Amino acid sequence: MKPITYTQIEGKSTGYWALLGVLGAMILAGFSASMYMEHHGHHVTGMTNQIVWGMPHIFAVYLIVAASGALNVASIASVFSKKAYKPLAPLSALLSLALLAGGLAVLVLDLGRPDRLIIAMTELNLKSIFAWNQLLYNGFFVIVGIYVWMMLEKKMNKYTRIAGTAAFIWRLILTTGTGSIFGFLVARQAYDAAILAPMFIIMSFSAGLAIYILVLMAAYKWTGRELGDSVLRRLKNLLSVFVSAVLYFVLAYHLTNLYAAEHHSVEAFILLGSNGGGQYSAVFWWLQILLGSVVPLAILFTSLSKQRLMIGIASALVIIGGLAQMYVIIIGGQAFPLEVFPGMEVISSGFMDGVPAAYSASFPEIVLGFGMGFGVALIMVVIGVTVLRFLPQSLADEVVDPHYVAESAEAAA
Repeated sequence: MKPITYTQIEGKSTGYWALLGVLGAMILAGFSASMYMEHHGHHVTGMTNQIVWGMPHIFAVYLIVAASGALNVASIASVFSKKAYKPLAPLSALLSLALLAGGLAVLVLDLGRPDRLIIAMTELNLKSIFAWNQLLYNGFFVIVGIYVWMMLEKKMNKYTRIAGTAAFIWRLILTTGTGSIFGFLVARQAYDAAILAPMFIIMSFSAGLAIYILVLMAAYKWTGRELGDSVLRRLKNLLSVFVSAVLYFVLAYHLTNLYAAEHHSVEAFILLGSNGGGQYSAVFWWLQILLGSVVPLAILFTSLSKQRLMIGIASALVIIGGLAQMYVIIIGGQAFPLEVFPGMEVISSGFMDGVPAAYSASFPEIVLGFGMGFGVALIMVVIGVTVLRFLPQSLADEVVDPHYVAESAEAAA
C-alpha cells in the first residue's frame, strides 16, 4: 500500500453550498415540526395512550443503532489490524458521531418537554435502563472523540489501537443497552426477549455500514476523488454478511417465540396479520424481509454488485429495511394488546383491554424524524470533512489495495 494522504475538501463550490442549504432546510423543517407538536400537543400526531413511541422514535433509535455500526469500519482497521480499512477509519468515526447526534436530536425534541431532560440528567435512576443509556451515549461521544484525535494527530497515532479497542467495547455495550430497552420490557409480549440485545448489535452493523457506503460513494463522486473497486468490493461483501446475519437473528427470534405457546398470539399478529395486525405483517414481509433483505442480498451475491449504482441501491434498500424492522419492533410491539392479567379471563374491559391499538404516523412526526435526524447527521459530516482531514485524497486500487501490484504482475505474466 502507498502512503495515504488525508485532505479536507475545499467547500467553495456552488454544489457544496446548495447541499448545505438542503440539509439546513431539512433541519429547519424538523425543528418546525417539533415546535408544531409542542404548541398543539401530541394529539396532532398518531400517538395515543397505547402507542407512546411513534415515528420519531423509529428514526431516533435507528440512527442511534446505526451510529454504533458506522464505527465498525474503523474498528476493523484498528482493533483487528486490517490495513485495507485504515484509510476508511476517520470517516467511519466521524459518521458514527454524526449519526448519534442526529438520533439524540430527534429523541430530545420528541419528549414533548425537552427541558425535562435536565431532570433526567441530574436525577439519575440507576434502576432504569434509560438512565444507563444517558451515560452510554455521553461516553460514546467522549471515547470516539478521543479516538478521532488519535487518528488525525500524527504524534498520537501510536495510541490509535488502544482508543479504537475502547471505542469498540463501548459501542457494543451501547447497542446492548439500546436493545435491552425493549428486551427488559416484560409487560410487552413482542419484547421481553434476551435475543433482542444481540440482534440490535448485528442490526447496527448492517445499518451503519449501509449508510457509510452511501456517504463514501457520494463524498468521492461529488468531490471528484478516485474511489477504487477494491474498497467497494470489500464493503459490499461485508454488508452481505451483515444483512444475512440480521436475517438469521430475525428467524431465531420468531422461531423462539413460536416455540412458547404464550407467544403464539403475538407471532400471529406480526407474521400473519391476525387480530388487526395487517399493517405490521405487510411492513414485515414486504419492506423488512423482501425489499430490505432478500433483494439487497440478491444484488450483493450476484454479478449485479459489479455495478456501483446497484451497490448504492442495495445499501439504500438495507436502510429502508432497517427502518421497517424498527417500525415492526417498536410500533407493532406496542400495538399488540397488553395482557393485563396473565392466565386470567377478563369478563369486561373499560380501557381497550384486549383491543389492538391503532396508529397512523402524522406528517409532522415523519418530518421531525427524517428532517432533524438525517439532516443533523449529514450536515455534521459535510462540515466535518471541510474543516478537518477525514478523507484520503485518493482511494484508488493502487493506493489502498495491498495485492494490487501482485495482481498486476500476474496479469502481465
